[in-house]
Amino acid sequence: MKFLGIDQFNEREKAIYLDNGATTMIDPKVLKVMTPYLTTEYGNPASVHILGKKASIALEDARTTIAKSIGAKRSEIFFTSGGTESNNWALKSIAFNNMDKGKHIITTKIEHDCILNSCKWLKGLGMGFEITYLNVDKEGFIDVEELNEAIRKDTILVSIIHGNNEIGTIQEIGEIGKLCRDNNVYFHTDACQSYTKTNIDVRKQNIDLMTLNAHKIHGPKGVGALYIRKGANIKPWQHGGGQERGMRSGTVNVSGVVGFAEAVKIGMDEKHIQYMKRLRNKLINGLLEIPDTQLNGPAIDKNKRGDWRLCNNVNIRFKNVNNETLGNILNIERVCTSAGSACSARSSKPSHVLKAIGLTDADIKNSIRLTLSRFNTNEEIDKVLEIMPGIIKKIRKGSFLDKFASYVSR
Repeated sequence: MKFLGIDQFNEREKAIYLDNGATTMIDPKVLKVMTPYLTTEYGNPASVHILGKKASIALEDARTTIAKSIGAKRSEIFFTSGGTESNNWALKSIAFNNMDKGKHIITTKIEHDCILNSCKWLKGLGMGFEITYLNVDKEGFIDVEELNEAIRKDTILVSIIHGNNEIGTIQEIGEIGKLCRDNNVYFHTDACQSYTKTNIDVRKQNIDLMTLNAHKIHGPKGVGALYIRKGANIKPWQHGGGQERGMRSGTVNVSGVVGFAEAVKIGMDEKHIQYMKRLRNKLINGLLEIPDTQLNGPAIDKNKRGDWRLCNNVNIRFKNVNNETLGNILNIERVCTSAGSACSARSSKPSHVLKAIGLTDADIKNSIRLTLSRFNTNEEIDKVLEIMPGIIKKIRKGSFLDKFASYVSR
């Protein structure tokens, strides 16, 4: 199938981008601070000359900024190419370097694909690695008591995503971290979606390893970090010239790291979180006025849990409305959305996250994700809420079929 509406997309007014869970636009302020390190200050930070020294200073300043943002030491931050590399490094290196204690790893059924596939790979090696996958409730929360019961003497690692990339569920990582620390088990969390949108303190929350990246927070693509608590038994996964204090070889993406740090400085402002939360609530409440519509993931109405949904996440299902049809029609209307994780967007398999919270295959095919950023506007949300009821009604009646077919044939 051709990408629908591409000609119209180029010819008409600016698109409404509601796929910020996949990636975000780079903040112009971030791009501005990056530019010198792509042009005049282009030195390799490993070089001993003046340009190399300037690059090295910029690198360490960025490391300090990111460390402070999570309550870590500068020496505990290691730059990578992004979240996938950091997650792979954390799981595989902890697994191989702690086999003397055991080979049991605990994770959840709603992790990012790179965690689940890393676990599958470890188990498939035939070396005796065992994986326990925790269940979640209908809102996507794990049961900490189930985790407690799952921990064994040979458990070496617990890896639980902080803010879920599909349904926005924020786990109570402080409680999880304490349980792991009490049981002398390493605790890793993937915080790519929650970073700068929630309060994170690796000391107070007893986190041993944490994955971060830049392109979810208006920084550049291709740069991330892994926090590794001092003293953790982890070794390099990537070998070469010994960069990043011998822990991650490869020439560091200096411009990307500088942009990453600037994105963190800007993103930590509480006003951005509250702004996105207001837009999120407006969008959720407006969409729920459409008949036969339900929210996937945590409620936003200050229930006994409080507000434990990412400030920019909306995952919603419309009965008898196929998400592929809806997504393509919204694309024609210049509204960018997704059916789930961008990493599995081209897969025909139902979302493992939505399946884990108890949705049927039909429910999953009727679900769509809309994710916001601080660059979205009230006017954009008003526009979506204006056009969505009519689109849903017409899809349910089959009124869009002829028009939709004509776009597919182009």
